Amino acid sequence: MPSTIGNQRQRRRRHNNHNNNNNSNMNLKTIISFLLLACCTTNQITGFTPPHRGECRFFLDTGDTSEWDALLPLGLFHGVTTNPTLLERANEPCTVSNLHRLATKALCSSSSSSSNSSYPPLKEFMCQTWGSTPQEMYDNGMAISAMDRERIVIKVPVTKEGATAATLLGNAGVRICLTACYDHKQALIAGSMGVEYIAPYLGRMTDNGKDGLEECKKMDGIVKGLGSDTRILVASIRDADTLAELAVEGLDTYTFSPAVARMLFDEPLTEKAAGEFEEAAARGGGMVE
Repeated sequence: MPSTIGNQRQRRRRHNNHNNNNNSNMNLKTIISFLLLACCTTNQITGFTPPHRGECRFFLDTGDTSEWDALLPLGLFHGVTTNPTLLERANEPCTVSNLHRLATKALCSSSSSSSNSSYPPLKEFMCQTWGSTPQEMYDNGMAISAMDRERIVIKVPVTKEGATAATLLGNAGVRICLTACYDHKQALIAGSMGVEYIAPYLGRMTDNGKDGLEECKKMDGIVKGLGSDTRILVASIRDADTLAELAVEGLDTYTFSPAVARMLFDEPLTEKAAGEFEEAAARGGGMVE
């Protein structure tokens, strides 16, 4: 009898241990599943940043979504920028609801059935508010950014009215880019306000008799001299060589057109070498396995 009781106790212990092991395995699987889901969700929400990109931020400057489909899969871009003029050129309505539609396309993992292209979600969507008074600019900026204040940046002209609206928006937790900057002294405004970006128009400054590159270099020096974290988002860039010059001078944040993006890949010697590699691979029996 004692032996029978002992055997029953051993069986119960083995059964309990088995249940405990199962529960531990289930808990571990639950934790792993949760972590994987969190990682995937975080990537969908915040976008993906290549690990060796460093501090640079490239933006594609267009409201034409067919250009997004063509160029965003290249993996160069931190975000896209647009403004009422670019929207007009792309036949896109300058309305809050349409900007929400564009922001959704840019910030969510996107694909185009017509072009069969796809790209990961971007980190930022930058668009411009409008209005004849600071209050109107504030109201529109709040409405535009309401869907995602973490990743929608509101552009505001660097005027007195714009600065007033930007201050109100910033106090409400909206990310700000002061835009239409034409002189290095305007970097003092951005730095002292503590906005995230200021966008000088390099090409247009040069068109108006200024040295656009030198103005941008001075702006960079001003914000650094102030100890500010404001980024100089260089806009109105006409060619890829200017991008390279800016990078050499330590400016690392730009927005540029689809035409300039294509210029970065315009190198006949590289195309020739790539073709030779493919020919050699074909002669060697290379194929996709």
